[in-house]
Parts: sequence; C-alpha cells; structure tokens
Amino acid sequence: MQHAVVTHEDWLAARRDLLQKEKELTHLRDSVANERLALPWERIEKDYVFDTLDGPRSLAGLFEGRSQLVVQHFMLAPGWKEGCPSCSFMADHTDGMNLHLANHDVTMIAVSRAPLADIERYRKRMGWTFGWVSSFGSDFNYDFRVSFTPEEVATGHIDYNFGGWNMTGEEWPGVSAFIKNEAGEVFRTYSTYGRGVEVMMGTYAMLDLTPKGRNEARGMDWVRRHDRYEQAPGN
Repeated sequence: MQHAVVTHEDWLAARRDLLQKEKELTHLRDSVANERLALPWERIEKDYVFDTLDGPRSLAGLFEGRSQLVVQHFMLAPGWKEGCPSCSFMADHTDGMNLHLANHDVTMIAVSRAPLADIERYRKRMGWTFGWVSSFGSDFNYDFRVSFTPEEVATGHIDYNFGGWNMTGEEWPGVSAFIKNEAGEVFRTYSTYGRGVEVMMGTYAMLDLTPKGRNEARGMDWVRRHDRYEQAPGN
C-alpha cells in the first residue's frame, strides 16, 4: 500500500494513461467476443437425462421455452454435505442476472452430480431461487470434463480446461452455453473452465476497482459461503 500522493493534475495525467490501456482491453475483449460467437457448434448426440423438481428432463427440456441455455457446472458431488464455496460465490450472482437473461432469450441453471434432494437442501439453505438440476446417474458431468472418476484422479493428471491439469480432484467448475434450433436439436456453443468461470463473479469486477484490489493471499481462500461470513462491525 505504498502509493504516491500527487496533485489533482498529476492524478488526471496518470488516470488518462491508464484509460488508454483500458480502452485497448475493451477493444480486445470485443474482438475475443466476436471470435467466440464465430466458434463452430458441437451437436449433442447423447440423450442426457436430468432429475428436476418437475420430473426427469432431457437437456432440450431445460431450455424452458427459450433458444439459449447457460449451465453453471456447480461442484456438489454425491455425499457432499454442502456445495463448493467458490461455486457458491459464483451462484450468489445468478438470481440477480436471471430476470434480465430470461428476457433476452436465455435460461440459466446450475447442474450438479449430487442427488436432487441434496441439491434442494443446500439451495434452500442458501436462499437461491434459480433452477438447479441433478445429473446423477448420467455421463453429463464426465463428458463435459467437470467430474472425474477415481481412476482418473489417481493418475495425478486430469484432462481439464482443454488440456493437462496437474491438480486433481473429483469435481471442478465450469460454465457451458447451448442453443436449441427449431427442430429441437441441441448444440454446445461454448464452455469455459479454470479462471474463465470468473465471468460469473461480478464481485471480482468491483474488487478490481478498489484500492486494495482482490487482496488475496492464496486465490479464493477469503471466500465464504454467504451464510458463514461474520457480520461486519456496525452492521
């Protein structure tokens, strides 16, 4: 926190220099977004079945009448008592986005491998209202490389984030996008993993504007499930 303290004119000059780099980043982000839109699509051939509050549904049945679907691959495996803290942090942003997404032809849900009863127990504890379904018993999580078999984990090397990953574990986060055409065919258009999932973390965007930034010692070790934070003094 050793920062120069300068006059208003000097601060404006430094800020304008940074603004030029921010504009370059904005233009690069727009360019990457256009390349993302131009990606080829992958037809979903397998008949995945999900357990939902309305009964079994196919992947096509999760779109809720819209043509686009975004899935948070939420780390909650069978036998876990609660969801991943980082995935929970991501999910804290979902309900606020969903009204806007739904009115722009996008359905957004979470998918986990845990049985639906365990998902519902945790969802109610956290007070979320977004849709959350179970892929328990299907290959969905494994095919989308967010869940890994004990045999894969035992090798010490898993195929995650489109390449080799030396950190192992049975569950990892991701976000995937799909589209459904008028014939009811479903295609994967995009998936992101690793730090790519920060796209859901609006809190980070705000922290990046603050004087201390993310202020992290070891990654996301500061993040807690929102019902586990200590109340701030004076609140």
